[in-house]
Order: sequence, then C-alpha cells, then structure tokens
Amino acid sequence: MSGTSGQRRLAEVWPLFGLSIRTPRLILTPVRDEQLPGLVDAILAGIHAPSVMPFGVPWTDAPRDTLIRESLKYQWSLRAALSPDDWTISFAVQHEGRVIGVQDLSARRFSLLRRVSTGSWLTSAEQGKGLGKEMRAAVLQFAFDHLGAESAASGAAAWNRASLGVSAALGYEPNGSALIEARPGQADEHQLLLLAREDFRRPEWTAAVEGVEAVRPILAGA
Repeated sequence: MSGTSGQRRLAEVWPLFGLSIRTPRLILTPVRDEQLPGLVDAILAGIHAPSVMPFGVPWTDAPRDTLIRESLKYQWSLRAALSPDDWTISFAVQHEGRVIGVQDLSARRFSLLRRVSTGSWLTSAEQGKGLGKEMRAAVLQFAFDHLGAESAASGAAAWNRASLGVSAALGYEPNGSALIEARPGQADEHQLLLLAREDFRRPEWTAAVEGVEAVRPILAGA
C-alpha cells in the first residue's frame, strides 16, 4: 500500500487526518504520527528564552527525555479524548516542508456556546516573520466559516507583546486578566482576550480548507 493510499484509508476511519488548512505560506493539519519526529525537533530547537515562561503550564521546562515523552503522550491523548462537546485539535504548522510549530484550536460545549479557544507556539527561528498571525488567522477562518463559531477566546502573558500584538491585529479585545503560577513560586499576569465573529479582521487571503465535511459532525455535532 502506497503512502498516499494509506493516508486516504486512515482518513476514512479517522476523518481528522483528512483535514487540512492552507494559507499563502503554511499548511496546517492535525498532528499525525509521522509528523511527531519533526514536531519534537521543533520543540528541541527552542521556543522561548529560558528566563521567561509564556505558557500557562511550564511544559518546556521539563528535562529533554521527559519533554519528548510528554509531548508525544499529549498528542495521543487529544485523539482519545475528542468528542463533540469537548475537543482540542493540535494542528502541525508546516512551512517549506518542515514542522515549525503547533496551532491548537479547542472548544467546550461547542454546540451550545459556539466559542473556540486558541493557543500556539513557533520554534524561535521562525518567530518575527508574521507566521504566528497567519496560522491563527487560518484556524479562525476554519472555526468561523466552516464550524459556525460565534466567538474565539485567547490569552497571553501580559509581558508577551508579540502574542498580544497578533491578537490585537486580528481584532481581539481585552476580556479581563488572571494571575497564574507560571513556574513554582512565580506569579504572572495573563491578559485574557475575546474575539467576536463580526470583529474578526480578516487577512487579504482566504484559507483553503479540505476535509471539513467529514469532520464537522465530530466537532460541531451536526
């Protein structure tokens, strides 16, 4: 069985593996097992300076072997836990044939609330090129235009101007703040953000989405 026909067959039994979102520079697909080595390489290449912690959970502080193992377990756990009322899709972000980061899209009680949440990371070498904005705009188009979402939540550490700048450029508005323990004994303020569908500042391009018909019943319950 060829690789292409094998992927087609896998998408028949697990439709999320047939989903893809294309932008001018990126391809986003739910993380597949064959992408995991590239994903690990991107993580190990470094995501942020050791002196700061941009994530609500300090997962990048783990020792190398633990970081690799837990990153794989996290990806597999998302598939096992998926249901129409509680899901997270972890999209592998590919640029010029390489995995350079992850863009998460998640929802709780989506059929009722019609709200999604986003989170993401890019390997350090690819930051500052506008790719973070491009990949978030891609999943927002997917959520608003193909799943029927009405709003999108996000957030970032108050010091993380790059992430907050992406949010502002896309139309998000402040929605309160929260104090979290970013690292043991270290409190950080996180800015909470909310984007209404009608306030989304769309890019000049439109994302090309494939495989949405098969995944819509799984994610939106319809």
